[in-house]
Parts: sequence; structure tokens; C-alpha cells
Amino acid sequence: MGRIDTHLHIWSEPAEYAWLTDDLAPINRPIGVAEARDASALFGFEQAVLVQAADTDADTDYLLSLADSHDWILGVVGWVPLTDPQAAAERLEELADKQLVGIRALIHDQPDPRLLDRPEVRETLGLIAESGLAFEIPDAFPDQLAAASRVADAMPDLCMVLDHLGKPPVGDLREWASQLRDFAAHDNTHAKLSGLHQGGAVLPFTHALEACSVAVEAFGTTRIMLGSDFPMPLLGDGVHALAAQLDELLEETMSPLEIDYVGSRNAEDIYGLAAVPLD
Repeated sequence: MGRIDTHLHIWSEPAEYAWLTDDLAPINRPIGVAEARDASALFGFEQAVLVQAADTDADTDYLLSLADSHDWILGVVGWVPLTDPQAAAERLEELADKQLVGIRALIHDQPDPRLLDRPEVRETLGLIAESGLAFEIPDAFPDQLAAASRVADAMPDLCMVLDHLGKPPVGDLREWASQLRDFAAHDNTHAKLSGLHQGGAVLPFTHALEACSVAVEAFGTTRIMLGSDFPMPLLGDGVHALAAQLDELLEETMSPLEIDYVGSRNAEDIYGLAAVPLD
């Protein structure tokens, strides 16, 4: 299996994504399969997991349809309503035979920092665990990372994935690092080395290296996956700059064997991906 991009976005109609506005002009347009695959390949990825970008059934269904028709798309991280366990249960049953590998919701856009502590949300998370799916948390720091640790402690059977290392801040990393270590202390937690940018702008290398080093120390190299976060790099310095920095970070913090694990093997294990021949 080739290197797997575990964080790739594709969308067809920007109007269906409420957060896509005119100030995000470079990506406020359809992002198609061919463009996404070409950009992912510039990071060195050969296959991918698509990740939801709207808290709607329509977005998830669209991504699953792409997985059905493209062998290089190995799975989908989709959405169910976290605050409605009954609706979530019905949706999970409906999608049971699909290429769904995880569930995510855009909780970083919600104002409640204790959302993940709410009883109805915990009930839905239990359903996700019973379904054998991963639960992903986007841009968790500073609002949701501590709550994610509480979930990991209370629900050890739930596989949890922290997108973009929790989104470390540009400034002082100490509080982020402390919360990241608390989250990583639980065996059921994982993280994506992806999205280390601010609005598409490459982070200063020493700052990105510090964040990456903290993550590798906290999780080890068997609980980290890689992702391009495309098309978000188009908002700033572009795909080539972000891809070059990711390669530098890997070379500085990992051995070739460890890079192999974070490049594909960990994703296979965490998502339960089946190997398919590359076309």
C-alpha cells in the first residue's frame, strides 16, 4: 500500500458549506477529484482517506460515492449528529456497509467547550465506538482538547484521532503541549501530522519542528498519521511549500522505518483499511 493521505477534502458545491465565504476565495469553488489527487501526490501520497467538511448527510454521501468509484480513495471520515443519539444510530446503521472509517463534526465552530461532556454526545460516542469507527476532533486547541482527554479517559474503547495535532498556536506552545500530552497519555488516542499552517501560511520551521517533536514524544510513531489538509494550503503559501516542510519535519524527527509507519501502516491499523492495488 502506498503512502496514505489521511486528511483530504473534496467538495462540489461551495454553497453547501456554510463556512466557505468570499474571504476564502481560493477554495470557495468546487474542489474536484482530479485536482485533489494531484495535490495529494505532491505530498508523496498515493492513496487517501476523505474527510467531511460539512455537518450534513449530503456531504458524507457525496464522499462515500467518490470512494465507491475511485480505488485510490480508501475510506471516508463522515458525519453523524453528535447531539442526537437516535438519529446518529439510524445513520450509522444506514452506512454500515459503506467505506466509512470514522466520524467527525465541526465542533471547533461551536461555542460550547464542554460539548463532548454532554450526556447525549457521550451516548453518540458510545455508538461510534460500538460501530468500530474512529472519532476525530478538528482544531481542538484551545477549546476542545481538554474535553477530548476527558472522553478518552472515560471511554477507553473509543478510538480517537486528533486532527492537525490539535492545531498548535503560533505563539507560546506550553499550554498546548501540556494538553496534548494529557490526551496522548491514553492508549486509545492518535494524532494526524497535518494542517501545520495558519490560514495556509507555512509556520516558521523551528516552531513547526517544536510542535512535531512534542507530538512524536507524546504519541510515539505508531499512533501518528499523515495528511495534506488539501485544499487549505491554497489559502496561503500553497501545496509545494507545505509538502516540503512536512518532508523536513519527518526527516528531522523520525527514522526511515518510523516514516514508513506514519506514512501508511498506522492508517491501515487505525482505520482498518484493506490493501488495494494502485491503478
